[in-house]
Amino acid sequence: MRVMPLITAVVVTAFLYFLVAERDSLLAFAQADTSAEVEAEGAATPVDEPSLIKVVVLRSTERGIESAVILRGRTEAARQVDVRAETTGQIISEPLRKGSFVNTGDLLCEIDIGNREASLAQVEAAKREAELNLTAAERLIGDGYASESRLRSAEAALSAAEAAVSAAQREIENTKIIAPFSGLLETDTAELGTYLSTGAACATIIQLDPIKLVGFVPEIEVGKVQVGAPAGARLAAGGDVMGRVTFLSRSADDTTRTFRVEVEVPNADMAISDGQTAEIIIGTDGRKAHLVPQSALTLNDNGDLGLRVIDETNTVHFAKVEVVRDTIDGIWVTGLETEANIITAGQEYVVEGVTVAPTFQEAKG
Repeated sequence: MRVMPLITAVVVTAFLYFLVAERDSLLAFAQADTSAEVEAEGAATPVDEPSLIKVVVLRSTERGIESAVILRGRTEAARQVDVRAETTGQIISEPLRKGSFVNTGDLLCEIDIGNREASLAQVEAAKREAELNLTAAERLIGDGYASESRLRSAEAALSAAEAAVSAAQREIENTKIIAPFSGLLETDTAELGTYLSTGAACATIIQLDPIKLVGFVPEIEVGKVQVGAPAGARLAAGGDVMGRVTFLSRSADDTTRTFRVEVEVPNADMAISDGQTAEIIIGTDGRKAHLVPQSALTLNDNGDLGLRVIDETNTVHFAKVEVVRDTIDGIWVTGLETEANIITAGQEYVVEGVTVAPTFQEAKG
C-alpha cells in the first residue's frame, strides 16, 4: 500500500475543512499577519523629508562711498600767446633764448625808433599852433570880430592835433614789445637785425603756472561733473597732482559727443609740461552701495546681472544690481535694500522662491 496518496488526501481534506468550516478564522489570521509585516517594513524604512540646500549668506549694510569720473586727457598751458609787432622796423635788441622765464612787462623785442621822435615833435608843434588859434578865435568872438564857425573850426583843428600826438606817442611805444604775462619763452625772440613788419611774431610765450588738465566727458556722465569739484590726475611720466574743475563745456563735440572739462593745477616749479598724457579723476557726489565679493554676482534667466538674496523666511529672491566700482576688496553695487542678506556661496544651485538653510557671515569693515 502506498503511503504518499494517503498523506495527500489527508492534507487536501484538512485544507478544504478550514476553507469551508473555519473560513472567518483563516481570514482574520491572514489580515493580522499582513499588518504585522507592513508595520515591520515601515519601522525598517521610514519616509525621508526633502533636505534644504545649504548656502553662505553675507549680512550687508549699505555704506557711503566716494564716486568718481575717470577720464583720459592731457596737460595744457594756461595761456599761450604769439607776441607780435604792431609797427615796422629793424630789431635792435639782443634776443632772449627759448626756455627763459620772463615776467610781466619784461622787454622781449625792441624796434629801431627811426624818425618817429621827429614825427612826434612835428605833431606836437602842430598841436601848440592849434591851441594858439583856438585862443585867438575865442578872443575875437568875444569882441564880436569872429563868427561861431571860426571857433568851431579852431576846436576841431586842436582835436585833430591832439589825436596826431597820441598816435605818434603810441607809435614810439610800439617799438618796445613787452611780455603780456609771466611765463616761459617757447621760441627765441626775434634776432638782432631782423626786420619786422606789422603782425610779425616776436616770440611765443606760455604760462605753465597754474597748468590745465584737459579731458572730455562722455554725455552719459556729464551730469556727474560740477565746476569746483575736486579732481586729480596721474601723469604718464609719473607723479600725482590735485586741483579743481574750473570749466565744463555746455556744448558737445559734434564728432565724439563729449564735453570738454578743464582742471586747474598748481605748477610753481614748472615740473609739468604742456601736452603730457594724464589720467584724470574727478570727484562726484557720494553714493550708497554694498561691498560684495565679485563671485557673488550671477545672472537671471533674462540675462540681468544681480545677486541672490534671502528674506526673513530664508526664501531666495533675485535682485538686479548696478556695479559702481571695482576694488581689490570686492565690488560696490547699488540696487539693494539698506540691509540685505546676500548669498555669497551656493547661489548657482538655488532659484527664486526656494527655501534654503543659510550660514551667516558678517560684512568686514
